[in-house]
Amino acid sequence: MTENPKPTGELTLRTLAMPADANAAGDIFGGWVMAQMDLASGIRAAERARGRVVTAAVKEMAFELPVKIGDTLNIYTEITRVGRSSITLTVEAWAQRARHRMIEKVTAGTFIMVALDEDGRPVPVPAEE
Repeated sequence: MTENPKPTGELTLRTLAMPADANAAGDIFGGWVMAQMDLASGIRAAERARGRVVTAAVKEMAFELPVKIGDTLNIYTEITRVGRSSITLTVEAWAQRARHRMIEKVTAGTFIMVALDEDGRPVPVPAEE
C-alpha cells in the first residue's frame, strides 16, 4: 500500500453511513456498500449512454476495511471500457472517517453496465461528443 493513496476516477456519489445500515458491532453491511457502488455506476454509465442502463455484472470485488456508523462513504467511478452496448467501470469506495479528515479506501470492484432501450433491449452506446 502506498503512503498517501488517492482515489481514482470521478467522485460520483457521497452518502452517510447510518445506524440502520449496520450490524450489532457497528460495521456497515457490505451489501449496503455494494449497493452504493452500484448506484454510482448507474449514474455514471447512464450519463455516458445518455439513457437507461442496468447492471450486467460485478467482478473482482474485495473488502479491505470496514465502514463504520458516521463515516461518509465516497464512491469514485472511472469508465475503463465502452463496448457496443456495455460500459465497464472501475469503482472505488472510500470512507471519510467520522470526526477525522482521514479518508481510506474500503473496497473496489469492476461493474459492467448495459445500455437499454425503452423495451429493455440492449442498444449501442452513443459515440462521445
